[in-house]
Amino acid sequence: MKTPMQELLEWVRVTLPMDLDTPRMIEQKIKSLLDKEKEVIMQALNDGKGMVLGTIKNTSLEQYYNETFKTKEK
Repeated sequence: MKTPMQELLEWVRVTLPMDLDTPRMIEQKIKSLLDKEKEVIMQALNDGKGMVLGTIKNTSLEQYYNETFKTKEK
């Protein structure tokens, strides 16, 4: 399974003409976000262990996602 950023990087490389500056800039930005994405996923997995063990009580997974990733949905 690929992460969304990995899929986006693959899509950019296949879809956009990589001999232009803008697609290269997009590719570089995506590459720079891959490590951050990994950190976020690892932290979410770690926090999820707390939910399973009951340390984060009365929180649905959707509520946890919305609060953790600061989405507008609450």
